[in-house]
Amino acid sequence: MRTKHTFRLPPDLASKLADYAARKRVPQALIVEAALASYLSPDAADRLEAALARRLDRMTRDMERIERHVTISNEALAVFVRFWLISTPPLPDTALAAAQTKGRERYEGYIEALGRRLSRGRKLADEVIRDMPPQSEEPEDNRSE
Repeated sequence: MRTKHTFRLPPDLASKLADYAARKRVPQALIVEAALASYLSPDAADRLEAALARRLDRMTRDMERIERHVTISNEALAVFVRFWLISTPPLPDTALAAAQTKGRERYEGYIEALGRRLSRGRKLADEVIRDMPPQSEEPEDNRSE
């Protein structure tokens, strides 16, 4: 035996209920019944916790990926700076103005190339990972630079 209940819903929620029922081709009462049963069931908290755990796991994986990309970027910059500092001799004062002018031109070219690369969606981290040789199973502490 079923008991009849009358209740009022806000217009936006009533519209969502009607749309969902039409898409699924089921009566609105069935959807409300299922939603109430789910909400009032003793394992609703467990289902909510499981859903939150899945979302947190996904967010953790995303953060780990971001951390890996930042690490690659930092290391790439450090390698470049080290190489540049070691291989670039200081300029005499007479050549400094010309070098600064040429440096500005080269920097503008760099910014343009960077903009083109970013607009195409290419990423350094993807290229580095693709081009890396397979790593040995040797612990990181025992590797030489």
